[in-house]
Amino acid sequence: MTIAPELQFSLLMEPLIRYRRAGDGNTVCANLPQLFVALAADEVRDYPALRPHQRHPWHAFLVQLAAIALHKADRTTTFETADEWRDALLALTPDDPDGAAWCLVSPPARPALLQAAVIGGSIAEWKSRAFAADEIDMLVTSKNHDVKGSRARRSQPEDWLFALLSLQTQEGFLGAGNYGISRMNGGFASKPGVGVAAVGLVGARWVRDVGSLLARRQRTVEDCSLQGENGLALVWLVPWDGLGSLSFSSLDPFYIEICRRIRLQAVGDVITSIGSGSKAARIAAKELNGLTGDAWTPIDVEGGKALTITDKGFSYKLVSELMFGGKFQAPVAHNLIQTANDKSLVLIAQGITRGQGKTEGYHERRVPISPKVRGLLMTNQKAPLARMSTQRITVIGEVRKLLWVALAVLFASGKSSDSSDGNKTKASKFSDPFETAEDARFFDDLNEEIEAVDPAAQRLQWLLGLVGRAEAVLKIAFDAGPRNGVQKYRAQSAALSRFHGGLRSDKSPLPELANYYQQQTMKRQEETSDHV
Repeated sequence: MTIAPELQFSLLMEPLIRYRRAGDGNTVCANLPQLFVALAADEVRDYPALRPHQRHPWHAFLVQLAAIALHKADRTTTFETADEWRDALLALTPDDPDGAAWCLVSPPARPALLQAAVIGGSIAEWKSRAFAADEIDMLVTSKNHDVKGSRARRSQPEDWLFALLSLQTQEGFLGAGNYGISRMNGGFASKPGVGVAAVGLVGARWVRDVGSLLARRQRTVEDCSLQGENGLALVWLVPWDGLGSLSFSSLDPFYIEICRRIRLQAVGDVITSIGSGSKAARIAAKELNGLTGDAWTPIDVEGGKALTITDKGFSYKLVSELMFGGKFQAPVAHNLIQTANDKSLVLIAQGITRGQGKTEGYHERRVPISPKVRGLLMTNQKAPLARMSTQRITVIGEVRKLLWVALAVLFASGKSSDSSDGNKTKASKFSDPFETAEDARFFDDLNEEIEAVDPAAQRLQWLLGLVGRAEAVLKIAFDAGPRNGVQKYRAQSAALSRFHGGLRSDKSPLPELANYYQQQTMKRQEETSDHV
């Protein structure tokens, strides 16, 4: 294969992608076919240039692209050599046998990677220029505070590749002419990435997900009314004048989309970009609410829409619902089947929270799936898991309320009737981090109870530990409470009394704990009586 002079930065031929090799950690430069071979051999540890919010788009791109090529070749297993992968990828672009559609830079009249050909071939009137790769990325920061823009002034080709992919496959609506992707629930929503992976390197997950997509291909075609054969898989292959939209029903179930009119340009080895707005979204899918058959998007069954994460991210409440509840339909990549090479499994949840003209944080969570949990989920026995999870969420909420009330009493110098806004704010300042800390350890604690020989004893141990951690937060807050001698001790004593009284009273929202404390009191009384 010979690359024409006007074609630059070919992913099929040039080693533009860096990865760190498993074992020795050495950096390897590879082209796309070589990377596929390395992934299949599970030799890839990570990608040093990949930013956290780009992880899921990159993984999804590699999985979808491999699945498209394998289906086209009528295969269910990966190719063994780079030459075979290169031929399979070229077969996806028969109108561009020289590989233009796999280059970062090509003439505007021709397609380039993730960039549609410009009808008429002229971009003279395009005005949106970028000189650093992060300028075209989908991150939007308030007044440039969170992540500084235009930092990557010495952007390498792989930086442009990752930024372009992030823009074209996870961006939303950003005003007139800037439409978002089809694979999420509306222009201000977010594209989540939720799946199950084997604990280990990225190659094992790639192989698992490619297999999952191929196995569910026909089901996705039927569920989403897509094309079983001859559908459009690489959306950038169709020229775009910015006026019309592609019909959703014309697409392949594994389609890789684009949402913006943008072209990369190069002078020597320096890449820049230029873009222009469009009059319509590239894919007509607004009415679908994100129900596009995406392999990593959970579906709100009752609401009939794709999951959109809030600024809370993948909280323990949301992940519990995703894993054990009945509200969401699990995506294709939520594949619990364990192969011979899988030692253990983990749920991976990733995504950026988007808003109107802004982003509200990148969120990523990994939750170990214990053997017993996996067995129950695979045999459709979610009910006991959902019950245990819901009970724990309720308990954490009740302990947090008791803690908050005790804190409010502390900051009111022991007066329970003083509920000023200032005291409420101080109480929340300490009680909110308590729940955040419980969120972080929630699934480890839950798994211990599920796997325990004596679940009841393990649960009691967790309850007592939870109360102990809440009391520790209350005592830490003593330093922020009243400092005057008499007020200090009265406030601290009243706060502790309110906290423990709420746990032990007959009206306690936690009867299990109240009963335990009562039994302990009776036991001590009996021991004292016997001693006398």
